[in-house]
Amino acid sequence: MQVIPRTRAPKREIFGWGMFDFANQAYTLLIITVVFGDLFTRVIVGNNDGDYRLGNFLWSLALSTSYLLVVICSPVAGAIMDYRAAKKRFLFASYLLTVITTAALYFVAPGYALLGVLLIMASNFAYSIGEAFIASFLPDLGPPEDLGKISGFGWALGYVGGMVSAVFVLLVLGDVSAENFERIRWVGPWAAAFFLVAAIPTFLWVRERGTPRELPPGKGYLHIGLSRVGGTLRGLAAYRDLAVLLLSVFFAMNGIYIIITYAFIYGAQVIAWDEEVRTLMFVIVQITAAVGALGFGFIQDRLGAKRTYQITLVMWMLAIALIYLTPAIAELLARVAGVALHPQYVFLVVGSVAGLSLGSCQSATRTLVGLFSPLSRSAEFFGFWGQAMKLAGVTGLLAIGVLQALLGLHTAVLFCIVLFAVALIVSRRIDEARGREVAEAH
Repeated sequence: MQVIPRTRAPKREIFGWGMFDFANQAYTLLIITVVFGDLFTRVIVGNNDGDYRLGNFLWSLALSTSYLLVVICSPVAGAIMDYRAAKKRFLFASYLLTVITTAALYFVAPGYALLGVLLIMASNFAYSIGEAFIASFLPDLGPPEDLGKISGFGWALGYVGGMVSAVFVLLVLGDVSAENFERIRWVGPWAAAFFLVAAIPTFLWVRERGTPRELPPGKGYLHIGLSRVGGTLRGLAAYRDLAVLLLSVFFAMNGIYIIITYAFIYGAQVIAWDEEVRTLMFVIVQITAAVGALGFGFIQDRLGAKRTYQITLVMWMLAIALIYLTPAIAELLARVAGVALHPQYVFLVVGSVAGLSLGSCQSATRTLVGLFSPLSRSAEFFGFWGQAMKLAGVTGLLAIGVLQALLGLHTAVLFCIVLFAVALIVSRRIDEARGREVAEAH
């Protein structure tokens, strides 16, 4: 069977592809992780039950519902994109929907929690499915031995984009509080504008390499998408390493989505940090995540993507343990070493471990999917990757929403250690060399 060679794309195209990560990080960081999630739970919904559990639950419900929509749509959309060579058109549609619905978050105010839930569902659906669409271009950008570096470059550029997009928020919009609501509510329009402008190089320079095929007589796009996905599922035994990887990714992403969604909520509600420490944590996480993505991208191409992925899972378990133990570590330092240290400063050190884990783990999984994906079905296979990730978002956020309602957020976060441990155990069954051979053969 003839093997299709994979050659490195021009530097301008790789940069254009990475710029989508640079652009969309404004949504992840400002809307999901740092600002709007905190604004929604503490100000828009408010402290109606004594510890923000209602707001936390509604936030989890909105995000998990949007991820469920991605689970339903992603593989079928990917199959249609491969068949019609329409990756850029689908990516552009998700990009516009993200921009419009994110800008509309300006209108979410106290008393309008339902509007906030609906807009977060729509914007996060568009953003999340776009993640799979942009990732599907990765196998076309270089040979297998370069995909780790290219994927790591994209993630690193994304975290730089997060820092750049946040400068306006930190310097102009100010803190998340009811008193500052009229200024901080502009975070939605700002994130939308940043995404709108910064992603332009992607659509200028990234190429659509596939050849579109005509629809069979009497058949529609949905029929084509469903039939191709069905055929892939029936022949899944041939791609068993990809199937095992996606199962491992499902458990790992359960934990990652919980941390991404609740890290800054945890800092506000459990650690009770000051605004200055919150800002410093943001900077630390972005820098360490960029370093982790870029550095581990080079490590992947030497140790192998599977081994690198497993190392990051162990790092995540350590990070979660430190997150839970932060108050106890501060107390221990005060008692044993005589150092009076507020837990928020210990939490800053913990943030560096979490940041390194975040960038490196996400980059490694994207590289492995790229290695295991045939060029002719890359959008479909990355659709399955997106499906596994967003299904994890559904289950992980619903689980943490219920657990924090029952146990409190501080204790509920320990659930993530179990998730990363299961992901590590499952990953042992992946044969990276075999998975690559199957992808090249097809």
